[in-house]
Amino acid sequence: MAHAKNHDYHILSPSSWPLLGALAGFAMLFGAVLWMHDVTPFLFLGGFVAVLYVMFGWWREVVIESHVGDHTGVVRLGLRYGFILFIMSEVMFFVAWFWTFFKQAMYPMNEYVGSEYVPPVFDPVNAFHLPLINTLILLLSGCAVTWAHHAIVHENNRKDLINGLAISVILGVAFTALQAYEYAELILHHDWVFGGDAFFSAFFMATGFHGFHVVIGTIFLFVCLIRAMRGDFTPEQHVGFEAAAWYWHFVDVVWLFLFFAVYIWGVPA
Repeated sequence: MAHAKNHDYHILSPSSWPLLGALAGFAMLFGAVLWMHDVTPFLFLGGFVAVLYVMFGWWREVVIESHVGDHTGVVRLGLRYGFILFIMSEVMFFVAWFWTFFKQAMYPMNEYVGSEYVPPVFDPVNAFHLPLINTLILLLSGCAVTWAHHAIVHENNRKDLINGLAISVILGVAFTALQAYEYAELILHHDWVFGGDAFFSAFFMATGFHGFHVVIGTIFLFVCLIRAMRGDFTPEQHVGFEAAAWYWHFVDVVWLFLFFAVYIWGVPA
């Protein structure tokens, strides 16, 4: 139940989530190092489960705060600014991979000074087969998210909100499945390899990290779908869904750059 407020700010109560999140993140990172050195994978897995627990618990409290009236207009504005800064950091993350890909494509260099770089021999990807299908799927999912956003903000239409989110989630899962199929085909039947060459490393890291972001965005939208089905989100209170929509459109735009740069320009059919 919402409570009355005599100011526009949310004064947070003491919380253990930041400390627990830091410890869980450290355990996951340190565990990943141990796993890479063939010591044990269990510390990483335990840290990963702990990170998921912190994420669930912390964001659950944020949702409760919105229900009880803590998310005033000023608080919602701050949440939006914070998420914009997060997306900007994600943009710079992908800038690094694009920089690597373009650098290796235009100025290839062998690891031995003075020797000539020999590009790998591989079966090229036809950008207008599976990559084009995935591009259309991702763009359609963005259209579905926009439809859902318009439905709740401008029409207060919960049915279209739910339908749009459901369609976007289904298309997100389809994109991930087709990318997994593409990776399997390239590795098993076309002799592409992880690492070992700058081209393969740049390709798999850029497209793979984008695929990871698609998975995260799909989970984000699925949570919004569950919340919408439970009656959350109104034309005034929908910051969580708005953040998910921004994130999904960011994923769409990054894929368009990847499609034209990596599949068309970098890997000619």
